[in-house]
Amino acid sequence: MRQDVASATRVVVKVGSSSLTTDTGEIATGRIEGLVQALAVRHNKGSQLILVSSGAIASGLTPLGLTRRPSDLATQQAAASVGQGLLIARYTAAFASHGISTGQVLLSADDLMRRTHYRNAQRTLDRLLELKVLPVVNENDTVATDEIRFGDNDRLAALVAHVTRAQALILLSDVDALYTSDPRKPGATRVTEVRATEDLKNITLGKAATHGTGGMATKVESAMIATAAGIPTVVTSASHAEDALNGDPVGTYFAPTGRRPATRLLWLRHAAVARGSLRLDKGAVEAITNKNASLLPAGITGVTGTFDAGDPVNLTDTDDRTVARGLVNYDATEIPGLMGRSTRWLSSKLGQEYEREVVHRDDLVVL
Repeated sequence: MRQDVASATRVVVKVGSSSLTTDTGEIATGRIEGLVQALAVRHNKGSQLILVSSGAIASGLTPLGLTRRPSDLATQQAAASVGQGLLIARYTAAFASHGISTGQVLLSADDLMRRTHYRNAQRTLDRLLELKVLPVVNENDTVATDEIRFGDNDRLAALVAHVTRAQALILLSDVDALYTSDPRKPGATRVTEVRATEDLKNITLGKAATHGTGGMATKVESAMIATAAGIPTVVTSASHAEDALNGDPVGTYFAPTGRRPATRLLWLRHAAVARGSLRLDKGAVEAITNKNASLLPAGITGVTGTFDAGDPVNLTDTDDRTVARGLVNYDATEIPGLMGRSTRWLSSKLGQEYEREVVHRDDLVVL
């Protein structure tokens, strides 16, 4: 038995579009009711649950007369606008039949990027849980852009688990576990546990289903995000949700591997989209990757992209390989005039406000 999952007092559960909708994109009421039943059992035992649910875009396809997930962003946003209301209405009714109140929380990547935003999101989720409300979280697809979005709700679930200090994460889909290859083909075997990245060698990961954006690859990536933050994770099918929550040996268990990092750094590593890049000389690469140093103007040899102070940027070596990512302290237009100069020289010529790092080590993750 997986005791750490079974005894967790706060759990994030994520369910994908393919587990909630039919092949034509319609909401499958029976599937939602089955999932809600499993969550209600755990909730009524005293655990705090957060449900991260995909399905808004898929739920909006049929009402709009669409037969497949649209490829253009505007139509995706329109489908999400129509489908989100339908989806949350079904959840509200299903949970109400078990005496459980729900609250809708729509998040964008920006909400977990900026400190004031994610603090607000954290406080809202914490207060809902204190009031015994079960939050239903989704990405705010109606306003998300290609440049600033989580990309899939598996990653969002891992970040929500971190922000809310959850003690377990359950990722549900239409596949019952991680397999060594496509489970529909002969020779595929179930992976029962993953305790290190070495356990993932020689495993072929699948892509998303018709109405989804994730797939097993994103679930494994999200599981590794969570476990690196000390959160045990189970990947299994929605039909095994109750067993997974009970700590039974279903699906694939990902064991915790690290400690909880700062949310800002977790976002930088796993969710941030760089607005540009800074090319570094060998000395600067060595300093930030091996010596836990900040990036100073003297080590920069080139700049690309358009960005403002506070934006995420990639840091690349002399071969343009990304070695780190961080929040930059200068606009892109300012940096060419700073490159190759010491902070002392810049301060003496331009003023004391220029005696600062381009990227501080507290706002930097090595990749």
